[in-house]
This record gives sequence, C-alpha cells and structure tokens, in this order.
Amino acid sequence: MTDDSKRFHLHLPPTDRILSPRTGWTRAHWEAVADQLLDAVVPYASPGLARYDLPGRPSWSGVRSDGLEGFARTFLLAAFRIAGARGEAPPGLIERYADGLAAGTDPSAADSWPVLTDCSQQMVEAASIAIGLHETRAWLWDRLDSSVRERVVAWLGGFVGKRTWDNNWMLFQTVSEEFLKSVGGPYRQEEIDRGLARIEDWYVGDGWYTDGGTRNFDYYCGWAMHLYPLMWTRMSGASGEVYRDRLHTFLTTYQHFFGSDGAPIHQGRSLAYRFAALAPVWMGALADASPLSAGQTRKLTSSVVRHFAERGVPDSRGLLSLGWYDTFLPATQSYSGPASPYWASKGFLGLLLPSEHPVWTEREQPLPLDEGDVVAAVPATGLLLHGTRHDGLVRLVNHGSDHGAPPDDPHYARFAYSTRTGPDHGTAADNHITVSPASPRGAIHALTCEDRTASSFYETPGGERVTTTSVVRGPWEIRVHAITAPTGSTVREGGYAVADASPPAVVTGAGWALARRADGLTSALIGLYGWQHATVVRDVEANAFGPHSATPRLEADSPGTHVTLVVLSGDAVHPTALRDAIGVEVSADAVEITFPDGDTVSVARS
Repeated sequence: MTDDSKRFHLHLPPTDRILSPRTGWTRAHWEAVADQLLDAVVPYASPGLARYDLPGRPSWSGVRSDGLEGFARTFLLAAFRIAGARGEAPPGLIERYADGLAAGTDPSAADSWPVLTDCSQQMVEAASIAIGLHETRAWLWDRLDSSVRERVVAWLGGFVGKRTWDNNWMLFQTVSEEFLKSVGGPYRQEEIDRGLARIEDWYVGDGWYTDGGTRNFDYYCGWAMHLYPLMWTRMSGASGEVYRDRLHTFLTTYQHFFGSDGAPIHQGRSLAYRFAALAPVWMGALADASPLSAGQTRKLTSSVVRHFAERGVPDSRGLLSLGWYDTFLPATQSYSGPASPYWASKGFLGLLLPSEHPVWTEREQPLPLDEGDVVAAVPATGLLLHGTRHDGLVRLVNHGSDHGAPPDDPHYARFAYSTRTGPDHGTAADNHITVSPASPRGAIHALTCEDRTASSFYETPGGERVTTTSVVRGPWEIRVHAITAPTGSTVREGGYAVADASPPAVVTGAGWALARRADGLTSALIGLYGWQHATVVRDVEANAFGPHSATPRLEADSPGTHVTLVVLSGDAVHPTALRDAIGVEVSADAVEITFPDGDTVSVARS
C-alpha cells in the first residue's frame, strides 16, 4: 500500500471567481505551480546543482545530456519566475541556478556539461540557458563571479561555427549567439542571420510555418518558429514587426486548438511538452501581437494548465512525466529523455509580464467556443477545425500535415484529431482508411481548404489513390472518398478511438458502429454510401487517454466512392436517425449531401 502522505499534491491558492469567473485562477496560481515544479526536481540535482537526473527512460543523447536538459529547461522556468517578480524570487532559487551555472561550465567538475558539437542536444539546451540568462541579467548574470561568466561564455561560444539540423534548431543558434553578442562573447553575425533567413523559406502563410522542409504543421510552429524570433528581438532590440504580424495572424486560428476545458488538440510530436503549447499565446501578449484581449489570454492559458493539474499533472512525485495525463511512452520520440517534458516551461512565459499588466488584472473574458460553435480553416496548411459549444470539444480535420517520414506516423497521418482523443498506436484503425492489404496514408497532397470543406489525396505504396473531401458541420464530419484500386480490393475506414480506464461500451448496427466512454464521450461511424459492414476494433495500452480503447470501423467489398459520417460528441449519438436524416445523392460528376435542415453541399467526384 502506498503511503499517501508521501505523494505529491499540488497546493493552490483559493480560486477568485470575481477576477476569473471561468477558471478561478490568478497570477498566484501560476506562481504556485511554477514554484512547486521547481521544488520537486531538487531531490534529483547533482552535487554541484548543474544537472537534474530525473527518473525515467533515457534519451538517445545519454544520461549526461539528459541531466543538462533537466538544468536548462527548469532554469527557463526559474528565469521567468525570477524576472517576472523583479528578482523577488523564492528564497535560494537564484543561488541554486547560479551554482549550477558555475559547476556545469567547470570542466573539472563531476557534473560538468558536455561541450557543444554539431547537431548535439546541447544546442537545444544552450538556447534555453541563453534566454534565461538574458531575462534574469540584472538578478543573476550581472552578479555572477567574472570567472563564471567567462566559463559560461566559453561554453555557449561552442555554438560558433557549428552545424545544426535544418529545422527549428537553426533558431537555437540565432538566440544563443545573439546573447553572446550582447555580453561581449564570440559570435558570427552570419550565423545569427542565417536562422532568421531560413525560416522565411518555411513560412507558408496564414501565420504558419512548417518546421523544416516537409509539411510539419504542429505545435512547433508556436513554441519554436514564432517564439524564438521574438525572443531574439528582446535580446537584439530589433523591431520584429514581421514576426509580430505573423504571430497575430497565427493566433486568430490557433486560439481554436483548445477545448473550452483547456484541453489542447492531441496532434503532432513532443506532446509531452503539454502546456508549452501556450508559449505563442503568451508571446502574443508580451509582444503586443495578439488578437485576444488580456482577459481572453488569461482565460485560455489558465484553463490549459488547470486542465492538466486536474488530471494528475504533475504526477505523484511532482514531476512532469513522458506522456500526456500519465506516462505513455509510445507517444514519445527517441530524442525524449526524463527531463524533456520541462519544455513545458515555455508555457509560463506569461510570468514575464508584471503583476500589474492587464493580462493579470483584467477580468477573464470568454473565448469564441464559450459562446458558440466554431469553424476555422487554415488554407495554407490544409487544417480545418470545428468546435462545439455544447460539449466544449474541438476536432482537427487533417488534409495537410504528414511530417514526411515515417510515412504513417499516428500523430500526423490520421484524418482527424481532437481535444479529447488520441490516436491508437497499435491497430492504427482510427481515423484512417486502408485499401487491402493494409496500407499507410502516404504523403498528403492538399487540394482545398476553405470555409467548412477541406480535401486532399495520397497514394499508397501499392499505387492505389485515395482522394478525400471533408465537410464539417457541428460535431459531424462527412468524408467523401474516391478510391482508385483494383476491383475486389477491401476498403476499411475507422472513426475516432475513444480510450478510458475501463473498456468503452460498443454497439454496431446495419452500416454503423459506435464506441462510448463511461463519461458519455461517443465516437460513431455511419456509412452513408458504399459501405457494407461495421465493427468495432478494440486495443489495450495503445492510447494516451487510457489503457482500453475502441474504434468504430466500416468495411466495403470494393473501391470506388464511399461516403462516411464521422461523429465525436459528448452528447448521445443516434446512428440510425442520423443516417436517415442526412441525404446523399451520387451522380457521375458529384456527391450531393443534404443536411437535416435542407442545406446542401456538392462535392465533385474525383
């Protein structure tokens, strides 16, 4: 039996429903969470406080690098806490990280940091250290012994002349060398400029960057591609108008990536960073580049951290684990180590805003989803969002993000994601269509994305072609598939996987299948044209949202045109009634869909 008295419990101030009528959270809650996250890692510190060797699976970079990661990422959180309080930080916090800087940069120390080499993990962590030192200059950097400052400069200076990966890593060099420039250290202006120039090649419009040369549309756009250029402007004094304008545009749709309960859409890599997804929202306020009011900014950000706090994050040790609500290694990457989740520190960027800033003093205000259903298209990315007020759910329809390799990554290749579901890592049946034999979704070629409709095509390794158009309305997504494949090929399609602590309830009928969690969250798949069979696929330990998952699936005996109604809802779903209420007419040239209120949408047959 576990001694509950030894388990970590997050202690928070009383809620304030006058200032924050929707979340109850104030700046004091943010400071409390930050302080307890920082306190919880102390038992894992090395003797010189230069590394935090947290428990868990090591990364491919090794335990020494993982320990540096523990220092750098928690230092970023400490820096925001120190700077936002104008140096009035919790007792010992500044001294703790000052000691760590001294030991980490001392080659003779047992817990010294590995030097920077080409494309090494140290580059990522150097950027966090550089930002932290810049933001705390008056309270930490300026008070370090001159010999320690010299060693820090020498260690960070290892960046000069080194090669980074051709993606968001280029910005780590930009901010690290800009900091070195500001303190009289070594730098190359062409290396600072190179990262900023490179991201111009990756800007696709609508406020969105792809992370590198492939179609990587995910949270890195916010917590890296938007964050670092504007952090660079804080160091360099540059105006950064183009970066602010792009961030403003980005946030007009990015605000819809969160459910009304604060849950982020579960899509993309590095999801263990959790509330790092808030970094661009806070940066919008910090750089005066947000379409959100101060009250909306706090409502959104507080709801996200509160969402995780109410679901066991941090864990019983007070640590951020490799997972979502709980540890879930299948959703992590090989570069992820025990301290990797502490990039969540970026989600506390708002602490840099002083306590008298409107984001902390104005009353919380509702977001669009709090007052009505939301539909938002991002044409440049092929992403289409639809959220429903009645259950607070947001769904992301994906006709553009595929991450390149691997070709069937479950966090990129699915047709849809949501704020309350995650992809299965076992059967891979959910939100996926296969043409026998089982086929991956190849490179996604976006076709259209506007209003309530998005479309794309891909080709399987066997040469089959799948063209899909999605039409969204409320909690519904209607998918029209045109499948070119040999006669007799079996076609299968899955809906959302719902996962829970106990096996979801499942029901099947003529041309439809349904899975329901204990809390009522329901995933249904209803054949409107071309389908013959229905079933539900179950899996165990394959989903970040719970150990038992279930996915409704349809099957057809031949390729051609197939029309599917995909439903994910917190309300009761009645498949037979929906099937009878939605009309589908298939002609030689088009598929015409008629909704229950008489509204019609025509989709061209490809």
